[in-house]
Amino acid sequence: MKQQMHALRYFASTLAVSLALSLVCFAQTASPVQSAQTAATVDHIAMMVADWTRARDYTKEYLEAMPEDGYGFKAAPDIRSFAEQMLHLANANYAFAVAATGAANTNTVNLEKTDSMKTKAACTKAVLDSYDFVINAVKGADVKKLGEAVKLFGRDTTRGGALAKAFEHQTHHRGQTTIYLRLKGVKPPAEKLF
Repeated sequence: MKQQMHALRYFASTLAVSLALSLVCFAQTASPVQSAQTAATVDHIAMMVADWTRARDYTKEYLEAMPEDGYGFKAAPDIRSFAEQMLHLANANYAFAVAATGAANTNTVNLEKTDSMKTKAACTKAVLDSYDFVINAVKGADVKKLGEAVKLFGRDTTRGGALAKAFEHQTHHRGQTTIYLRLKGVKPPAEKLF
């Protein structure tokens, strides 16, 4: 029952983000009068900044909850460690935000493959920096361009679609680390939908 409720919550949050970004894309094709009315009533950039800020704060709780000795922990031998999961999330935050907004990438290394990033302090800083990068990139985004076509990992999407995938990706990998915390005897942080 708990798994079904968790899956339902995950589905609902993903659906809400996708719906919000779909509305942005629809607004791009609406008449100028409709677009002006939509922009006046809904600030999509502010909504995305609020969601990314909430996601950053939630992820920070995960990073803080895992003890230092758990950063190298793997739930199974052939998967990423806790630190690698979080650093993978950080790498992707940069890649998605660059593709979606055109912001200059400030990350010059593969964080997941950099051993010095796998301590609690270094990993936490790297991951939170990646969220700050996304938040600042979104703040600088032009809402009128969210419907523009872009390539994301070789696939066609829109700028808004890339941001939706970015949000889904970080949620997915943070969610995977819930098991890591439980296996280390740590109660995961309470869900933050709002």
